[in-house]
Amino acid sequence: MEQTSPQYEDFTVLDDYDRRILKLVQSDSDRTVQEIADLIGLSATPTARRMKRLAEQGIIRKNVSLLDAEALGLHATLFVSIRTSRHDAEWLGKFAEGVRRMPEVVEFYRLSGDVDYLVKLCLPDVRAYDEVYKKLIAIAPLSDVSASFAMDAIKNTTELPV
Repeated sequence: MEQTSPQYEDFTVLDDYDRRILKLVQSDSDRTVQEIADLIGLSATPTARRMKRLAEQGIIRKNVSLLDAEALGLHATLFVSIRTSRHDAEWLGKFAEGVRRMPEVVEFYRLSGDVDYLVKLCLPDVRAYDEVYKKLIAIAPLSDVSASFAMDAIKNTTELPV
């Protein structure tokens, strides 16, 4: 089953205070409302109202803790390019559901161009990819599966430009 994107309000309604709030919560969501208010130059009540509105509009989806992959023994990041000859809804539903259930998969995209899907994996080492590969090809028929491993993360951020 394909996920649909929520309908967002017109982003032009974001003013400088909203953008500053979004920058701050992206870099550290543990800040209190008072800390954010002090940093943006508003009092706590209007800051809290703005944060609540941003969450209600779906701009702030949720607050999470970011974990360190290396500290967890996940030393290998792999990108798997997948091609298929099937593009029907039934195939996609089966494949998408199977990939979503794989804990090693941290990102999963349907693409335009020569590659149909891109999967990002976090694994203990490159050798662990063989087990993931076997899981992938067991989900649904694939035409081509090709993996590349990251040698170095030059930029890796969760912060969106606002």
